Amino acid sequence: MYADSNDQARPAAELVKLDSPLPEAACTIFNSIKVVLKPSGKEEPDSAGIWYDGKLTAVIKDGIWTREISPQVVTATGRKTIKIVAWKQGKKPQAITSFVNVLSDITPAIKGYRVVNTYPHDIDAFTQGLVYHGGFLYEGTGQETRSSLRKVDLLTGEVINQHNLDPKLFGEGIAIHDGRIYQLTWQSKVGFVYDLGTFRQINKFYYQTQGWGLTNMGNRLVMSDGTNTLYIIDPAMFVTIDRIEVYDNKGKVDNLNELEYINGEIWANIWQTDLIARIDPANGRVLSYVNIKGILNDPSFDTSVNVANGIAYDREGDRIFVTGKNWPRLFEIKVSE
Repeated sequence: MYADSNDQARPAAELVKLDSPLPEAACTIFNSIKVVLKPSGKEEPDSAGIWYDGKLTAVIKDGIWTREISPQVVTATGRKTIKIVAWKQGKKPQAITSFVNVLSDITPAIKGYRVVNTYPHDIDAFTQGLVYHGGFLYEGTGQETRSSLRKVDLLTGEVINQHNLDPKLFGEGIAIHDGRIYQLTWQSKVGFVYDLGTFRQINKFYYQTQGWGLTNMGNRLVMSDGTNTLYIIDPAMFVTIDRIEVYDNKGKVDNLNELEYINGEIWANIWQTDLIARIDPANGRVLSYVNIKGILNDPSFDTSVNVANGIAYDREGDRIFVTGKNWPRLFEIKVSE
């Protein structure tokens, strides 16, 4: 099956063509993917291997050039690679790489909401991150010269503690983990770790993408960068250990912004919309959307500029809070089921 050491000196063979799936074809999670190869010359390959998402799924030695990638392998949404390597004795192996887009098998419902309570919110707070912890709100705000980390009294909106970022930095999402607050910045590719009680900076960390949203998912952090990708982060060193590509039944869901982990789901504001995506972290599927359109109910306030952004969850009280950038109010909501 595998080529010998002299392969590098030989021209690459054109042994097969990939007839199916077509490049960038849409497939569905938990369904099989039919792979059809067609020998391209007079001589058939001796063998061929099929890889899906980096895993060898089939070896062909019998001259039957159709195989199915098992549904048990197609277990996550995303843009996945299909790689074919064909071998012929005396010739250099041929490699083909193609991509498929694995969509969700769920048509996500769009759910409404009911306002339970309304609280004051600082109109100067360009909300980029929001967390509820120990009876208080913690908020990360953005804009150069105005970015901050805040501890806020929920009932009054009073800022109890505030740390201002360097004026050159644009603050982004925040998360609390193990007595520390993590805060991202937008394009500077640097983040900060603070003591929860004092806001004293303990450490800083670096990453390769833009920083948008951040949340705590047990012993891991989850970060967004404005695309459809969520990064699973080891908080000790802030290194990426996994990725989730978020798709619904129509395609990828871009512009994922502020994040919150709620009852086993990742909730994400979708930038410049009123939608919140509820995401299954096990596979990237959008389970449903929450549409908070009209929640501010203030004709004088332009929510197309100051968009919805900010989700916080009180686990003990089972309360969900939402707000937006420079909004005058913060809302506790119940989602229609």
